[in-house]
Amino acid sequence: MRVVIAEDQVLLREGLARLFVDAGHEVVAAVGDPDSLRGAVSEHDPDLAVVDVRMPPSHSDEGIEAAHWIKQAHPDVAVLVLSQHVEASGAVDLLAQGGFGYLLKDRVLDVGEFLDAAERVQRGGSALDPQVVSTLISSEPKGGIAGLTPREQEVLSLMAEGLTNVGIARRLVLTERTVESHVRNVFMKLDLPGGEDGHRRVLAVLSYLSAASSQYQP
Repeated sequence: MRVVIAEDQVLLREGLARLFVDAGHEVVAAVGDPDSLRGAVSEHDPDLAVVDVRMPPSHSDEGIEAAHWIKQAHPDVAVLVLSQHVEASGAVDLLAQGGFGYLLKDRVLDVGEFLDAAERVQRGGSALDPQVVSTLISSEPKGGIAGLTPREQEVLSLMAEGLTNVGIARRLVLTERTVESHVRNVFMKLDLPGGEDGHRRVLAVLSYLSAASSQYQP
């Protein structure tokens, strides 16, 4: 996997680069600002861009803006956004394009899980930090989400984290067949179109997060 890293803190940037290199991946560029990130992505056409949310000049949402630019200008490049705190505004719609993840920087400390998430995103999947999902969850679900049972909502929240049916089964200590049944019910109750399950999972997650984020104030 060929990786571009955009992080303005030098020590973290170098640490991230070392993690990927030690795992057998190639870091083709490591930069500290969004303009350099755009240039590196255009020049190297990486498989994955790891992007800090807050970068110069304003240290606000430059990373999210850069992520949108990457997905528009280079749709085949996967993007993994890292943030110190939950700042999910503007990120939910990026999930619809696949190959997108949003993790808190603390997750980097669990090297195995972090690299698994990065590789999953690079393959076109998603990875949402559990705390991001938790922050977006509304205590009063709206729309079709309200028709889901508590267990179905729990399964859907784990889908939002990027877990497969096998991963969900392990997390909830259920059989894979039971999880598959819950997932089918989620698709049916959200009136999602038939077809490839991967796409329907994304649609389900978007329905879930859209309902939740309507009450979230960044």
